Amino acid sequence: MRIDFSSFYFKKEMMKTPYLIFALLFSFTLVGKSPRFEMQTIDDEVGIGYGVQLADMNADGKVDVLLVDKDKVAWYENPSWKKRIIVDHLTRRDHVCLTARDLNGDGRAELALGGEWNPGDTINSGAVFYLFPKKGSEVKWGHRPLPHEPTTHRMHWVKGPGGKYSLIVKPLHGRGNKNNAGDPLKLLAYEYPASPKKEDWASTLVFSHLHNSHNFHPVNWDDDEEEEILITGMEGTWYLDLIGEKWKPTLLAKPFGGEVRDGKDARGKNFVTTIEPRHGSVVACYLKRGDDWKRIQLDDSLKDGHALGTGDFLGLGHDQIVAGWRAMRPSGAPGLKLYVPKDKTFEKWEEYKLSGKEVAVEDLKVADLDGDGKPEIVAAGRQTHNLVIFWNKS
Repeated sequence: MRIDFSSFYFKKEMMKTPYLIFALLFSFTLVGKSPRFEMQTIDDEVGIGYGVQLADMNADGKVDVLLVDKDKVAWYENPSWKKRIIVDHLTRRDHVCLTARDLNGDGRAELALGGEWNPGDTINSGAVFYLFPKKGSEVKWGHRPLPHEPTTHRMHWVKGPGGKYSLIVKPLHGRGNKNNAGDPLKLLAYEYPASPKKEDWASTLVFSHLHNSHNFHPVNWDDDEEEEILITGMEGTWYLDLIGEKWKPTLLAKPFGGEVRDGKDARGKNFVTTIEPRHGSVVACYLKRGDDWKRIQLDDSLKDGHALGTGDFLGLGHDQIVAGWRAMRPSGAPGLKLYVPKDKTFEKWEEYKLSGKEVAVEDLKVADLDGDGKPEIVAAGRQTHNLVIFWNKS
Protein backbone atom coordinates (compact mmCIF):
# COMPACT_ATOMS: atom_id res chain seq x y z
CA MET A 1 0.00 0.00 0.00
CA ARG A 2 1.13 3.57 -0.59
CA ILE A 3 0.06 7.10 0.24
CA ASP A 4 -0.72 9.38 -2.71
CA PHE A 5 0.01 12.82 -1.30
CA SER A 6 -1.51 14.50 -4.34
CA SER A 7 -4.93 13.59 -2.96
CA PHE A 8 -4.38 15.32 0.40
CA TYR A 9 -6.10 18.64 0.83
CA PHE A 10 -7.36 21.03 3.49
CA LYS A 11 -10.91 22.26 3.69
CA LYS A 12 -12.28 24.83 6.17
CA GLU A 13 -15.80 26.15 6.34
CA MET A 14 -18.07 27.66 8.95
CA MET A 15 -20.80 25.38 10.24
CA LYS A 16 -24.40 26.24 11.14
CA THR A 17 -24.29 25.60 14.91
CA PRO A 18 -21.88 27.16 17.41
CA TYR A 19 -20.34 23.76 18.10
CA LEU A 20 -19.64 22.81 14.50
CA ILE A 21 -16.82 25.24 13.89
CA PHE A 22 -14.91 23.81 10.96
CA ALA A 23 -14.11 20.70 9.02
CA LEU A 24 -10.83 19.27 7.84
CA LEU A 25 -10.90 16.69 5.10
CA PHE A 26 -8.03 14.23 5.18
CA SER A 27 -7.95 12.04 2.09
CA PHE A 28 -5.50 9.21 1.51
CA THR A 29 -5.36 7.05 -1.59
CA LEU A 30 -4.10 3.50 -1.12
CA VAL A 31 -3.81 0.53 -3.39
CA GLY A 32 -7.00 -1.27 -2.28
CA LYS A 33 -8.82 0.41 0.62
CA SER A 34 -8.65 4.16 1.17
CA PRO A 35 -8.55 5.82 4.63
CA ARG A 36 -10.46 9.08 4.40
CA PHE A 37 -11.69 11.03 7.41
CA GLU A 38 -13.48 14.36 7.75
CA MET A 39 -12.75 16.19 11.00
CA GLN A 40 -15.58 18.14 12.63
CA THR A 41 -15.22 20.19 15.81
CA ILE A 42 -18.26 19.92 18.07
CA ASP A 43 -16.81 21.93 20.98
CA ASP A 44 -13.97 24.46 20.94
CA GLU A 45 -14.26 25.47 24.60
CA VAL A 46 -12.85 22.35 26.28
CA GLY A 47 -10.73 22.84 29.40
CA ILE A 48 -8.57 19.71 29.47
CA GLY A 49 -10.83 17.00 28.04
CA TYR A 50 -9.66 14.19 30.29
CA GLY A 51 -11.94 11.49 28.92
CA VAL A 52 -14.40 10.65 26.15
CA GLN A 53 -17.26 8.15 26.39
CA LEU A 54 -19.74 7.08 23.67
CA ALA A 55 -23.21 5.90 24.70
CA ASP A 56 -26.92 6.49 24.07
CA MET A 57 -28.11 9.06 26.59
CA ASN A 58 -31.75 9.50 25.55
CA ALA A 59 -32.88 6.09 24.23
CA ASP A 60 -33.21 7.26 20.63
CA GLY A 61 -30.93 4.51 19.29
CA LYS A 62 -28.11 6.93 18.42
CA VAL A 63 -24.65 6.98 19.98
CA ASP A 64 -24.05 10.26 21.81
CA VAL A 65 -20.73 11.76 22.92
CA LEU A 66 -19.83 12.40 26.56
CA LEU A 67 -16.87 14.36 27.87
CA VAL A 68 -15.43 14.51 31.36
CA ASP A 69 -13.69 17.85 31.67
CA LYS A 70 -11.76 19.26 34.60
CA ASP A 71 -14.79 21.04 36.06
CA LYS A 72 -17.85 19.46 34.42
CA VAL A 73 -19.37 16.48 32.64
CA ALA A 74 -21.15 17.19 29.34
CA TRP A 75 -23.01 15.18 26.76
CA TYR A 76 -23.51 16.07 23.12
CA GLU A 77 -26.68 14.85 21.45
CA ASN A 78 -26.36 13.01 18.15
CA PRO A 79 -26.79 14.39 15.45
CA SER A 80 -27.16 18.08 16.42
CA TRP A 81 -24.30 17.80 18.97
CA LYS A 82 -26.17 20.14 21.29
CA LYS A 83 -24.15 20.39 24.49
CA ARG A 84 -25.77 19.68 27.86
CA ILE A 85 -24.01 19.92 31.22
CA ILE A 86 -24.73 16.85 33.38
CA VAL A 87 -22.83 17.96 36.48
CA ASP A 88 -20.68 20.93 37.39
CA HIS A 89 -17.50 20.70 39.46
CA LEU A 90 -17.97 18.07 42.19
CA THR A 91 -14.46 18.12 43.68
CA ARG A 92 -11.95 20.79 44.68
CA ARG A 93 -9.46 19.43 42.15
CA ASP A 94 -10.12 18.17 38.62
CA HIS A 95 -12.48 15.48 37.45
CA VAL A 96 -10.42 12.81 35.67
CA CYS A 97 -12.50 9.85 34.42
CA LEU A 98 -16.02 8.79 33.44
CA THR A 99 -17.77 5.56 32.48
CA ALA A 100 -21.09 5.30 30.62
CA ARG A 101 -23.10 2.15 29.83
CA ASP A 102 -26.73 1.00 29.75
CA LEU A 103 -26.95 -1.37 32.73
CA ASN A 104 -30.70 -2.03 32.90
CA GLY A 105 -31.74 -2.21 29.24
CA ASP A 106 -33.76 1.02 29.14
CA GLY A 107 -31.61 2.45 26.34
CA ARG A 108 -30.06 5.15 28.54
CA ALA A 109 -26.54 4.99 29.92
CA GLU A 110 -25.73 4.88 33.62
CA LEU A 111 -22.76 7.04 34.63
CA ALA A 112 -20.00 7.08 37.21
CA LEU A 113 -17.33 9.75 37.69
CA GLY A 114 -13.85 9.94 39.18
CA GLY A 115 -12.34 13.17 40.51
CA GLU A 116 -10.19 15.02 43.07
CA TRP A 117 -7.29 14.25 40.73
CA ASN A 118 -3.85 14.75 42.27
CA PRO A 119 -1.29 12.08 41.29
CA GLY A 120 1.23 13.53 43.73
CA ASP A 121 -1.02 12.89 46.74
CA THR A 122 -1.21 9.14 47.34
CA ILE A 123 -2.96 9.54 50.70
CA ASN A 124 -5.84 12.03 50.50
CA SER A 125 -6.67 12.47 46.80
CA GLY A 126 -9.33 10.74 44.74
CA ALA A 127 -13.12 10.57 44.60
CA VAL A 128 -15.76 8.27 43.09
CA PHE A 129 -19.37 9.24 42.35
CA TYR A 130 -22.42 7.47 40.99
CA LEU A 131 -24.37 9.97 38.84
CA PHE A 132 -28.13 9.78 38.35
CA PRO A 133 -30.67 11.86 36.39
CA LYS A 134 -33.24 14.03 38.09
CA LYS A 135 -36.75 14.66 36.78
CA GLY A 136 -36.65 16.85 33.68
CA SER A 137 -34.18 16.28 30.87
CA GLU A 138 -32.57 19.73 31.17
CA VAL A 139 -31.93 19.49 34.93
CA LYS A 140 -28.40 18.67 36.11
CA TRP A 141 -27.87 15.16 37.45
CA GLY A 142 -27.57 14.18 41.09
CA HIS A 143 -24.57 12.39 42.55
CA ARG A 144 -23.74 9.94 45.30
CA PRO A 145 -20.17 9.61 46.61
CA LEU A 146 -18.70 6.13 47.03
CA PRO A 147 -15.65 4.96 49.00
CA HIS A 148 -12.40 5.31 47.07
CA GLU A 149 -8.68 4.73 46.99
CA PRO A 150 -6.25 7.66 46.47
CA THR A 151 -5.32 8.77 42.92
CA THR A 152 -8.58 7.57 41.31
CA HIS A 153 -7.72 7.50 37.61
CA ARG A 154 -9.79 5.15 35.37
CA MET A 155 -13.11 3.29 35.65
CA HIS A 156 -15.40 0.98 33.64
CA TRP A 157 -18.76 -0.72 34.05
CA VAL A 158 -17.94 -4.44 33.64
CA LYS A 159 -20.51 -7.22 33.10
CA GLY A 160 -20.39 -10.09 35.57
CA PRO A 161 -22.22 -13.40 36.14
CA GLY A 162 -25.98 -13.34 35.72
CA GLY A 163 -25.84 -10.15 33.70
CA LYS A 164 -25.03 -8.08 36.80
CA TYR A 165 -22.63 -5.18 36.52
CA SER A 166 -19.83 -3.84 38.67
CA LEU A 167 -18.11 -0.47 38.65
CA ILE A 168 -14.40 -1.29 38.47
CA VAL A 169 -12.12 1.56 39.52
CA LYS A 170 -8.34 1.79 39.12
CA PRO A 171 -6.03 4.25 40.92
CA LEU A 172 -2.83 5.44 39.29
CA HIS A 173 -0.70 4.58 42.35
CA GLY A 174 -0.93 2.51 45.50
CA ARG A 175 -1.81 4.14 48.79
CA GLY A 176 1.21 5.94 50.27
CA ASN A 177 3.43 5.30 47.22
CA LYS A 178 6.49 7.46 46.63
CA ASN A 179 8.44 7.33 43.36
CA ASN A 180 6.36 4.34 42.18
CA ALA A 181 7.41 2.29 45.21
CA GLY A 182 5.45 0.96 48.14
CA ASP A 183 2.16 -0.89 48.30
CA PRO A 184 0.62 -1.85 44.92
CA LEU A 185 -2.55 -0.13 43.79
CA LYS A 186 -5.94 -1.75 44.48
CA LEU A 187 -8.23 -2.42 41.52
CA LEU A 188 -11.68 -2.50 43.15
CA ALA A 189 -15.07 -3.77 41.95
CA TYR A 190 -18.19 -2.05 43.34
CA GLU A 191 -21.29 -4.22 42.88
CA TYR A 192 -24.11 -2.22 41.27
CA PRO A 193 -27.06 -2.58 43.71
CA ALA A 194 -30.77 -2.72 42.93
CA SER A 195 -31.23 0.74 44.46
CA PRO A 196 -27.95 2.48 43.66
CA LYS A 197 -28.97 5.84 45.19
CA LYS A 198 -29.90 4.29 48.56
CA GLU A 199 -28.19 0.93 49.07
CA ASP A 200 -24.57 0.38 50.04
CA TRP A 201 -22.26 -0.68 47.23
CA ALA A 202 -20.35 -3.81 48.28
CA SER A 203 -16.74 -3.77 47.04
CA THR A 204 -14.19 -6.50 46.44
CA LEU A 205 -10.52 -6.52 45.47
CA VAL A 206 -9.90 -7.53 41.84
CA PHE A 207 -6.12 -7.19 41.49
CA SER A 208 -3.27 -5.73 43.54
CA HIS A 209 0.01 -6.36 41.76
CA LEU A 210 0.72 -3.20 39.75
CA HIS A 211 2.45 0.09 40.45
CA ASN A 212 1.90 3.14 38.24
CA SER A 213 -0.92 1.74 36.11
CA HIS A 214 -2.39 4.22 33.64
CA ASN A 215 -5.24 2.33 31.96
CA PHE A 216 -7.33 -0.83 31.71
CA HIS A 217 -9.98 -2.16 29.34
CA PRO A 218 -12.91 -4.63 29.58
CA VAL A 219 -12.93 -7.49 27.05
CA ASN A 220 -14.87 -10.71 26.43
CA TRP A 221 -12.57 -13.39 25.06
CA ASP A 222 -14.26 -16.59 26.25
CA ASP A 223 -17.64 -18.29 25.94
CA ASP A 224 -19.25 -17.08 29.16
CA GLU A 225 -21.30 -13.90 29.43
CA GLU A 226 -19.13 -12.13 31.98
CA GLU A 227 -16.34 -9.88 30.82
CA GLU A 228 -12.64 -10.03 31.57
CA ILE A 229 -10.13 -7.21 31.99
CA LEU A 230 -6.92 -6.15 30.28
CA ILE A 231 -4.79 -3.98 32.55
CA THR A 232 -1.31 -2.56 32.05
CA GLY A 233 1.32 -0.81 34.15
CA MET A 234 4.91 -0.96 35.37
CA GLU A 235 4.76 -4.74 35.81
CA GLY A 236 3.45 -5.37 32.30
CA THR A 237 0.11 -6.16 30.66
CA TRP A 238 -2.23 -8.66 32.33
CA TYR A 239 -5.43 -10.55 31.48
CA LEU A 240 -7.81 -10.92 34.44
CA ASP A 241 -10.54 -13.57 34.27
CA LEU A 242 -13.21 -14.12 36.93
CA ILE A 243 -13.20 -17.81 37.82
CA GLY A 244 -15.88 -18.51 40.39
CA GLU A 245 -15.49 -15.70 42.89
CA LYS A 246 -11.80 -14.99 42.28
CA TRP A 247 -9.99 -13.15 39.51
CA LYS A 248 -7.24 -15.19 37.84
CA PRO A 249 -4.36 -13.04 36.53
CA THR A 250 -2.27 -14.03 33.49
CA LEU A 251 0.79 -12.03 32.41
CA LEU A 252 0.67 -11.34 28.65
CA ALA A 253 3.61 -8.97 28.18
CA LYS A 254 6.39 -7.61 30.41
CA PRO A 255 7.03 -4.09 29.01
CA PHE A 256 5.66 -1.13 30.97
CA GLY A 257 2.38 -0.29 29.27
CA GLY A 258 0.43 2.96 29.41
CA GLU A 259 -2.63 2.37 27.23
CA VAL A 260 -4.19 -0.99 26.30
CA ARG A 261 -6.94 -2.17 23.94
CA ASP A 262 -7.82 -5.38 22.10
CA GLY A 263 -8.91 -6.22 18.57
CA LYS A 264 -9.47 -9.05 16.08
CA ASP A 265 -6.85 -10.13 13.56
CA ALA A 266 -7.40 -11.61 10.09
CA ARG A 267 -7.90 -15.09 11.60
CA GLY A 268 -10.54 -13.81 14.00
CA LYS A 269 -8.14 -14.19 16.91
CA ASN A 270 -7.73 -11.61 19.69
CA PHE A 271 -4.75 -9.29 19.64
CA VAL A 272 -3.62 -6.73 22.22
CA THR A 273 -2.26 -3.28 21.45
CA THR A 274 -0.44 -0.94 23.81
CA ILE A 275 1.29 2.40 24.05
CA GLU A 276 4.58 1.89 25.91
CA PRO A 277 5.56 3.07 28.48
CA ARG A 278 3.09 5.39 30.26
CA HIS A 279 2.91 8.61 28.20
CA GLY A 280 5.29 6.81 25.88
CA SER A 281 6.50 6.88 22.28
CA VAL A 282 5.89 3.26 21.19
CA VAL A 283 2.81 1.62 19.70
CA ALA A 284 3.02 -2.18 19.96
CA CYS A 285 0.81 -5.10 18.96
CA TYR A 286 0.82 -8.51 20.67
CA LEU A 287 -0.20 -11.58 18.65
CA LYS A 288 -1.00 -14.98 20.15
CA ARG A 289 1.46 -17.56 18.86
CA GLY A 290 0.92 -20.89 20.59
CA ASP A 291 1.18 -20.31 24.34
CA ASP A 292 3.12 -17.06 23.94
CA TRP A 293 2.41 -13.52 22.78
CA LYS A 294 4.65 -12.14 20.03
CA ARG A 295 5.42 -8.43 20.25
CA ILE A 296 5.35 -6.37 17.04
CA GLN A 297 6.48 -2.76 17.28
CA LEU A 298 4.48 -0.49 14.97
CA ASP A 299 5.91 2.95 15.80
CA ASP A 300 8.36 4.63 18.17
CA SER A 301 7.80 8.28 17.26
CA LEU A 302 4.88 9.34 19.47
CA LYS A 303 5.41 12.26 21.83
CA ASP A 304 3.46 11.71 25.04
CA GLY A 305 1.22 8.92 23.71
CA HIS A 306 -2.10 9.07 25.53
CA ALA A 307 -4.95 7.48 23.55
CA LEU A 308 -5.58 4.20 21.74
CA GLY A 309 -8.41 2.45 19.92
CA THR A 310 -9.21 -0.33 17.46
CA GLY A 311 -11.83 -0.92 14.79
CA ASP A 312 -12.34 -2.02 11.21
CA PHE A 313 -12.19 1.47 9.77
CA LEU A 314 -11.49 0.29 6.23
CA GLY A 315 -13.88 -2.66 5.94
CA LEU A 316 -11.05 -5.18 5.70
CA GLY A 317 -12.73 -7.83 7.84
CA HIS A 318 -10.25 -7.30 10.70
CA ASP A 319 -9.31 -4.47 13.03
CA GLN A 320 -6.84 -1.66 12.59
CA ILE A 321 -5.28 0.50 15.32
CA VAL A 322 -5.56 4.24 15.95
CA ALA A 323 -3.23 6.04 18.38
CA GLY A 324 -3.10 9.65 19.52
CA TRP A 325 -0.52 11.73 21.33
CA ARG A 326 -0.71 15.13 23.01
CA ALA A 327 2.98 16.19 22.94
CA MET A 328 2.86 17.90 26.32
CA ARG A 329 5.85 16.22 27.98
CA PRO A 330 8.00 15.99 25.91
CA SER A 331 6.61 18.99 24.06
CA GLY A 332 6.31 18.97 20.30
CA ALA A 333 3.72 18.44 17.60
CA PRO A 334 0.69 16.33 18.60
CA GLY A 335 -1.00 13.91 16.24
CA LEU A 336 -3.26 11.00 15.42
CA LYS A 337 -2.28 7.98 13.29
CA LEU A 338 -4.03 4.97 11.79
CA TYR A 339 -2.04 1.72 11.60
CA VAL A 340 -3.07 -0.86 8.99
CA PRO A 341 -1.56 -4.37 8.72
CA LYS A 342 0.02 -5.03 5.33
CA ASP A 343 -1.09 -8.65 5.21
CA LYS A 344 -2.91 -11.30 7.22
CA THR A 345 0.12 -12.11 9.37
CA PHE A 346 -0.23 -8.73 11.16
CA GLU A 347 3.55 -8.59 11.48
CA LYS A 348 4.13 -5.62 9.15
CA TRP A 349 2.09 -2.42 9.30
CA GLU A 350 1.57 0.79 7.33
CA GLU A 351 0.88 4.07 9.13
CA TYR A 352 -1.24 7.03 8.00
CA LYS A 353 -1.35 10.36 9.77
CA LEU A 354 -4.91 11.61 10.29
CA SER A 355 -4.20 14.88 12.08
CA GLY A 356 -1.40 16.96 13.57
CA LYS A 357 -1.43 20.20 15.53
CA GLU A 358 -5.23 20.50 15.19
CA VAL A 359 -5.84 18.10 18.12
CA ALA A 360 -3.48 17.47 21.06
CA VAL A 361 -5.07 14.09 21.75
CA GLU A 362 -5.81 13.48 25.44
CA ASP A 363 -8.32 10.68 24.86
CA LEU A 364 -10.20 8.98 22.03
CA LYS A 365 -13.01 6.48 21.58
CA VAL A 366 -14.28 4.56 18.55
CA ALA A 367 -17.89 3.88 17.50
CA ASP A 368 -20.24 4.10 14.52
CA LEU A 369 -22.02 7.43 15.05
CA ASP A 370 -24.10 7.65 11.86
CA GLY A 371 -25.19 4.04 11.39
CA ASP A 372 -23.36 3.44 8.12
CA GLY A 373 -21.42 0.48 9.50
CA LYS A 374 -18.09 2.35 9.56
CA PRO A 375 -16.61 3.42 12.92
CA GLU A 376 -15.78 7.03 13.65
CA ILE A 377 -13.06 8.38 15.95
CA VAL A 378 -13.97 10.90 18.66
CA ALA A 379 -11.00 12.71 20.23
CA ALA A 380 -10.57 15.31 22.96
CA GLY A 381 -7.69 17.77 22.68
CA ARG A 382 -5.88 19.01 25.79
CA GLN A 383 -3.74 22.00 24.76
CA THR A 384 -6.00 22.57 21.72
CA HIS A 385 -9.12 22.71 23.96
CA ASN A 386 -11.40 20.97 21.46
CA LEU A 387 -13.63 17.95 21.01
CA VAL A 388 -13.69 16.55 17.48
CA ILE A 389 -15.27 13.79 15.43
CA PHE A 390 -13.26 12.15 12.66
CA TRP A 391 -16.04 11.04 10.30
CA ASN A 392 -15.12 7.86 8.44
CA LYS A 393 -15.48 8.54 4.70
CA SER A 394 -13.27 5.65 3.68
